[in-house]
Amino acid sequence: MIQQLRIYEIFEKNKAAFHARFRDHAARIMTGRYGFKFAAMWETKFGDRTEFVYLLEWPDAAAKTAAWAAFMADAEWSEIKRVTHAEHGLMVGQIEDRLLTPVDYSPARARSLLAAG
Repeated sequence: MIQQLRIYEIFEKNKAAFHARFRDHAARIMTGRYGFKFAAMWETKFGDRTEFVYLLEWPDAAAKTAAWAAFMADAEWSEIKRVTHAEHGLMVGQIEDRLLTPVDYSPARARSLLAAG
């Protein structure tokens, strides 16, 4: 089991539109069509920067790579991005993507973070 940490720079001027797009469209397509499993989502401030952060869980790196390729090629998602960009402007700045592999002494090593506690 591996986790993927995604950190998106988002902008105060269209933050509500970003969250609506992610909640109503991106997350729906990711989970419904491509098997993305969200462990958690957050919004944070880092200096003057507003960030949207989420944690995904994957069985392995190959599953992560295949799901992301399929999602990025999704025609509906491409059209949603085009329309929302035209209406609200640039909604995402820098994106950080980190693959998290548990160390041998991590409590997360032997279990899913999505499992009921």
